[in-house]
Amino acid sequence: MPGTPWFSVDVAAGRTTLRLAGAWRLPQLADIEAALTGLALPADATVDGSALAAIDSAAALVLLRALQRTAGAVEGLSWAGFSEVHSRILGQVRTHLATATPPPAPRPRGLLAQIGRQAFGLAALLHGHVNFLGATVLSLGEAARQPRLARPRELTVQLEQTGLNAIPVVALVTLLIGIVIAYLLGLQAEKYGANIFVVDGVAIGATREFAPIIVAVIVAGRSGAAFTAQLGAMRLTEEIDAIRTLGLSPLQVLVVPRVLALMITLPLLVFVGDVMSLLGAMAIAGPMLDIGPAAFMARLHESLDPRHVFIGLVKAPVFALSIAVIGTRMGMTVGRDTRAVGAATTSTVVQSIVAVILLDAGFAVVLQAMDL
Repeated sequence: MPGTPWFSVDVAAGRTTLRLAGAWRLPQLADIEAALTGLALPADATVDGSALAAIDSAAALVLLRALQRTAGAVEGLSWAGFSEVHSRILGQVRTHLATATPPPAPRPRGLLAQIGRQAFGLAALLHGHVNFLGATVLSLGEAARQPRLARPRELTVQLEQTGLNAIPVVALVTLLIGIVIAYLLGLQAEKYGANIFVVDGVAIGATREFAPIIVAVIVAGRSGAAFTAQLGAMRLTEEIDAIRTLGLSPLQVLVVPRVLALMITLPLLVFVGDVMSLLGAMAIAGPMLDIGPAAFMARLHESLDPRHVFIGLVKAPVFALSIAVIGTRMGMTVGRDTRAVGAATTSTVVQSIVAVILLDAGFAVVLQAMDL
């Protein structure tokens, strides 16, 4: 191979010779291994080390493995021109390579073992979230008792990011959801001449269930993922360690403002979602069901009990707390590499959505038992 500083291949009188050159040492190992990638030798070739300046055990191992791949077996090769030191190093590495046994292939886990492994992983994840929730609640209590620990600037920034910047997407999605719900209900109500009851279904369903869940899912994919990505990047660059070095609490500096901001803004976003979903239903009710805005508002005033709106707004801080705790905890405990940050961000969105659905199911059971 001409142009390679580590070796050359000569063919003369039907005999192939691999001539080694230079210093084969650990610092140059990556370059040597890359150069050996395309090497092709017959089984009876000669390896000449007369121009070899130095070789260590790591480079010898790379050479022998490359010769095994290209020549099939090292035993059939001829060795010439090596000094006594180089020959001894190659001989020792060949001995260890010949006696080394490959590690056994991992045994495939059975179904029960996989279920158990997943169950233990889920239990460890929930245990970590509960511990982090307790630490967060304690930090919130400390901030309430000692207002000097509060960080109004950071809280204001988070309020803007989680609240104001989220209004456009929340308004658009909930507006479309209101249109879709009214349209689907209207298709069925028209068959029985019960057009006006579409207002009842949209009003109760949107304010009590659809708006809180849809808005929480949007916030989970937007703010929850952002929390994990921001804190994960800070952990990757050791900024969180620097905060601890300064004698500050990362929970007070990074977690508490995000949790408070999300618990404040999510109820407001849910209210925006309530209004926009009702506006969407009103927009489609006119041309489709012959229900004008005045009739829609009159029926809305009669059918929508304020307790449904109140229940939807009460759910919002609970959803916000779960999303914020999951997002910040995944960011604070992420591995110190970029791939781990991406995986943690994806996991945050999935966990937050599942948590929101489970909490909503719990609310449904409790409220049913309370006859609300």
